[in-house]
Amino acid sequence: MASTEVREADTADRAVESPVNEKELSEKTEGVKIDDEEVDEVLDLYIPLKMDPNLPVERNPLTIRAVIVGICLGCLVNASNLYLGLKTGFTFSASMFGAIFGYGIIKSMSKTNIPIIGGMFGPQENSIIQAAATGAGGIAGIFVAGIPAMYQLKAIEGNPKEDFGSIITITLVCSFFGIFFVTPLRKFFIIQVARELKLLFPTPTAVALTIRSMHSGAAGAREALSKLKALGVAFSAALIQRVASYYAVGILYDWHVFTWIHIWSGYTSWAMNIESWGWWFEWTPAFIGSGMLIGMNSALSLFGGAVLAWAIIGPVLVHYGTCVGIQQVEDDPRWADYYSFASLSNLGHSTPSPRYWLLWPGVMIMVCTSIAELFVQYKVIGYACKSVWHKSCVGINNIIEKAGQRSNYFSRVAATELKAAENIVEDPAKPEDQVPLWLWSGGLVLSIVAGILIFEYQWGMNPGLTILACVLGFLFSFLAIQIGAVTDQTPLTAASKASQLVFGAATKNHGYTIKEAQKLNLVAGGLASGAADVANALTSDFRTGFLLSTPPIKQWHAQLMGTLVSVFLAPGMFVLFTSAYPCILDSEAKHCPFAVPSVSAWAAVAQAVTDPAVQIPLTSGIFSIVMGVFCVGQVLFRHFYLVGEREKYRQYLPNWGAIALSFVLPNPVFTTASMFGALVALAWKKWKLSSFDLYGYAVAAGLIAGEGLGGVIGAALEIGGVSGDVLGTTAGCPAGYC
Repeated sequence: MASTEVREADTADRAVESPVNEKELSEKTEGVKIDDEEVDEVLDLYIPLKMDPNLPVERNPLTIRAVIVGICLGCLVNASNLYLGLKTGFTFSASMFGAIFGYGIIKSMSKTNIPIIGGMFGPQENSIIQAAATGAGGIAGIFVAGIPAMYQLKAIEGNPKEDFGSIITITLVCSFFGIFFVTPLRKFFIIQVARELKLLFPTPTAVALTIRSMHSGAAGAREALSKLKALGVAFSAALIQRVASYYAVGILYDWHVFTWIHIWSGYTSWAMNIESWGWWFEWTPAFIGSGMLIGMNSALSLFGGAVLAWAIIGPVLVHYGTCVGIQQVEDDPRWADYYSFASLSNLGHSTPSPRYWLLWPGVMIMVCTSIAELFVQYKVIGYACKSVWHKSCVGINNIIEKAGQRSNYFSRVAATELKAAENIVEDPAKPEDQVPLWLWSGGLVLSIVAGILIFEYQWGMNPGLTILACVLGFLFSFLAIQIGAVTDQTPLTAASKASQLVFGAATKNHGYTIKEAQKLNLVAGGLASGAADVANALTSDFRTGFLLSTPPIKQWHAQLMGTLVSVFLAPGMFVLFTSAYPCILDSEAKHCPFAVPSVSAWAAVAQAVTDPAVQIPLTSGIFSIVMGVFCVGQVLFRHFYLVGEREKYRQYLPNWGAIALSFVLPNPVFTTASMFGALVALAWKKWKLSSFDLYGYAVAAGLIAGEGLGGVIGAALEIGGVSGDVLGTTAGCPAGYC
């Protein structure tokens, strides 16, 4: 779901279903209003959209104003992503937020006659805004996962402020390597196999349809104004609520209902037992907003997974002594029953927590489901191999012909395959609007060379391991894009954990100390998943641009410029948060405002694959294997049995990616908030579907971005010494702490 698209911060793995499926997207395009005249239309979503014929031709949509506005909006999302990612393990894309807010800003600017600022504003320029916003709002994932995990494990000395230069260089490599290597795959994913394999790209398609509707004459302008107002109100309300809640967190943000019962009933134990497992409600606008978008299937799967993990499996493990919790208050008998069951510290030296036990089935389910989803799309793999071989033959044949020679084999294969491709595929973008071969290939070579040098001299990783990380980044990008195009889920948690397992094997018995192996494991995992995240974002932008007929080279440049800003902004925000809250980098911290779930998961996997003392519990391993096999079976059942007339039953199958995510999270709080948001959306749709279609995505985008920016303000208040910790109250919080 686009900026309202929820990505898990590893960066990026969201276990959410498509916000709109192909049928719904088509239905939403019936009865489009253009200049107050309704036009019945059912769109083909695999060709460029038909635009309002009254719109003037946009000769150069890559304008200074579009890039600057897009980058500014993306910076807001980038800053909020650091807060949300460290707090919850999730980040959010900037595309929908940038598309709607950018429309409002530039539409008002366009009415002036000031050079650069004024002038005609159309849908293609609108797509440039969201492309720049996506670039500037990205790459936050590595700062809420692998990099802080290195500090928690003491794999690197110092602090982020001292290591700022090194952090920027790794961000630079992750970002631009992903952009350069995915550029030539645009035609393959967006045009060549999209129709055959139903690669709908739900979020980018929804963004394109939103932009088109806002530029559809007077009716579109009125609709856009309504969306903008809804987004602005939701953004402001979420921002104010989050900042105010710092000063009364137990009243305005966290509702610890069972703590209240515990106090009112004279400190009875049963209510505190429920509280200890995380069953309290948080008024988090971001996750209420995301719940409005993910649909009831994913919301129910998330909530059901939380019940399974934190109300059934976890308590059973503790009851039989397989896992233990940590008492939170030792010197006050009123809170003797207050425990935490989410610790991932001191692994290998004490009985593990339920969270560590649940981590492995969660990871196994994600990996098995993602890989199974990839391999059932065997046609994509076959076509990809065929396309790569064809392009290789064309390149070799060109080199041979330039040398004045001729190869019957390469010339025949190149000519035959090229002709077949031309009969099937027609790229609407003109040759001069494509990203030139020399540009992306040259950038790719430079980014790989830079990566080899940077990782060798700054992180101690030899060139072979760096190349392996690049190869894994490419493979995982292919997986993430393909699965995300169908399901709107980007399996980056699976990608990162798989890369950690591969590097655990690659560095074993090679003379590395445990800390050195852990550092390499986390750096390599960050490169693979970070590059895959950026590559998926660019491909999504290409899809939006394809539908709006925006020249690919213009979008590419816009996202490149936005990404360049994020390379410096994301590390800066990371330094801000770790300066305000040093507990982020301390795995032993008992009370920290940030749960850092992704950081803890990355650190736990790194320890398990590098430290002989850290073992996966046998019962957890067995359960993980059983669940992995079961999930693969469901994927096969859905793809090969629930077809044709039986396809309608697919919607009733549980989303195991969402269930697995509930296993990985440290408590059920965020799944509960998402469930509440999904119920709000369901009631809203039942009450008035047209109203939800008009305001729903805008409200959700505003809630998400508003809370994130409120978190940034909270960090500034903390550094300034005027935060809620100093001036606020903890009334309503267990043991005086929320």
